[in-house]
Amino acid sequence: MRLSDASVVIRPRTSWEAMDLGVLMAREHRTLLMASWALITLPVFVLLTALLWKSPSTAMFLFWWLKPAFDRLPLYILSKTLFGEAPSLKQAIREWPRLLKGQLLASLTWRRLSLSRSFVMPVSQLEGLDGEARQKRLGVLQQRNAGAARWLTILGVHLEIGLWFGCMALFYLFIPQQLELDWDWQRLALATSSEGLWLEHLGNAFYALILVFWEPIYVACGFSLYLNRRTVLEAWDLELVFRRLRQRLSSVAPLLLLVSALMLLPFSPPAVADDSKPSKEVSTQAASQSIKTLLDKPPFKNPETVTRYRFGEEKPTAKNKAHGEGKLPAWLQALLDNLNSNSFKHVALGLEVLLWSLLAGGLALLVWRYRDWLRTFVSRQGPRKPNAAKPVPTQLFGLELGTETLPADIASTVEQLWSTQPREALGLLYRGLLSRLLHDFNLPLKSADTEGQVLERVHQLQLPQLLAFSDELTRHWQNLAYGHRLPPTSAQQQLCNDWRALFSSGAAQ
Repeated sequence: MRLSDASVVIRPRTSWEAMDLGVLMAREHRTLLMASWALITLPVFVLLTALLWKSPSTAMFLFWWLKPAFDRLPLYILSKTLFGEAPSLKQAIREWPRLLKGQLLASLTWRRLSLSRSFVMPVSQLEGLDGEARQKRLGVLQQRNAGAARWLTILGVHLEIGLWFGCMALFYLFIPQQLELDWDWQRLALATSSEGLWLEHLGNAFYALILVFWEPIYVACGFSLYLNRRTVLEAWDLELVFRRLRQRLSSVAPLLLLVSALMLLPFSPPAVADDSKPSKEVSTQAASQSIKTLLDKPPFKNPETVTRYRFGEEKPTAKNKAHGEGKLPAWLQALLDNLNSNSFKHVALGLEVLLWSLLAGGLALLVWRYRDWLRTFVSRQGPRKPNAAKPVPTQLFGLELGTETLPADIASTVEQLWSTQPREALGLLYRGLLSRLLHDFNLPLKSADTEGQVLERVHQLQLPQLLAFSDELTRHWQNLAYGHRLPPTSAQQQLCNDWRALFSSGAAQ
């Protein structure tokens, strides 16, 4: 390992600056890191999924548990690229089985849940230490940067969860609306049979893809923390400075030898006459006065004014007075001395802040307790007016919903119109449903609502028969309105019968 060949600047850094360096290292070699990670992890993920298809949670747990074994390859690549020896993708993949030989069992058992795993992994893999030597080495390394490594793991866990939720949300946004209406999400979420397994495996696949992006960055940040700690301990930056200085001085060494030889030659200074004047004599009294003046000034004497609590006629107690002969008891004198100390000033300041906080809180509580009285007798605003009832929309999707625009017997009218005007017949039935939802069930429908939003509000009524009829009628209405596909003849009689069962006898109410 030659420090002069390092591809980064070797110098002491703060913990967060070191992790930022790790992110830059991962970005510099992102293609190699992500490709190598994908080539070794995705086949393992596919194999676990195939073997444990009926237990997707177990497959995901095993894949997550094997992360320390996968992390060894990014660490190997980063350690090589740091000193300009970047391996190819093929070389890195071939090297991975050899990297698994050292302390793999320990990495997957009692060391698996270590929060500083990325920080201490180079000790086992790069330095090859184990047992007591490893513990001593970790004791030195973890004196600093260990807290940052733990925070790195905690933040990484939250980032993985956030990215996973983001992928699931993105998948949901790409689902066509018509397909979404046909799905029963509650049934899929609570499904225990094979029909819900594909959704869990899809979530597992998203997590595996997230690790392709994030895990090399996590390993790089831990590796940069390790490098920063070794730089501080072993003074790598000073070693590089001395090496550069030696290279610069090696070219001027002959000149330095010549100058040194010339300096060793005998040299006699020229003789000159001594023209110094005799010093003026100082009297003893003047010297004493000068010394006293100097001693009365800083740094020999520092006068200071001290303000403290004392009784009116208190006199300073002589140092040689016996214990108990003072005017004040010893415990009271000690208490006064403590009150006059600087440490008590901080306590007094804290008590002052606490008292002001209690006062402010009490005033706020008082205002909140009598807020109605204050609003009535103090506020200039009048009493709050009750919220006006929202007007019921008269049209939805271009359909008139007023009860006066609908026939008395909707089902019979639909049966008469179906043979000649099926579109008007189905539209009349859908208008009747919306009108009933507005006026009989008081659903808060809006003019901007879509068919899907109407079904969501019907679902909130917890009426299975009404929900089934609304879903069936909405599906036929959308097929006719947007797809120009007429419903089958059997659907006409079924819809009319369901309408009579729901509304003619008042069963829905």
